[in-house]
Amino acid sequence: MPKQRHVKKSTASNPGSHSHRKDRKQNLIGLWIGLGIVVLVVAAFLLFRPKSVLPTEISAAQAYEKYQQGAFFLDVRTQEEWNQGHIAKSTLIPLDSLQGRLSDLPRDQDIVVVCRSGVRSKEGSAILRQAGFTRVTCMTGGLQAWVAAGYPLTN
Repeated sequence: MPKQRHVKKSTASNPGSHSHRKDRKQNLIGLWIGLGIVVLVVAAFLLFRPKSVLPTEISAAQAYEKYQQGAFFLDVRTQEEWNQGHIAKSTLIPLDSLQGRLSDLPRDQDIVVVCRSGVRSKEGSAILRQAGFTRVTCMTGGLQAWVAAGYPLTN
């Protein structure tokens, strides 16, 4: 009977296997560190973002709730439109004057931008957001929706 040879596998027959495992381990460690950084950045963003960022638009009913809570109402219509009727305690700054009067607006209060139909108020709220206001929204449908819902205007 022929003798069987037992061949021992040596590390010399597989050069680099130790360094391959070391590289893989380092890659995994790097992956975990990178993942940890991403988690920290996301957590920091969620914790430190402005807490009271408002939706870009709200309904007349939601605007009325904000009104009752003391939000700042900014009317961006013309003086002539304002004279025909406006929301009590609202502030008139016509849209074409808004950019130059940003310092007249509170940064520590919710701002609801209104106009006749909701078109100019969208523009007005966009101007405020671009200027760094985070607590700003506009009323969908404008004062037409406000009146249709039965909420009061004053002269």
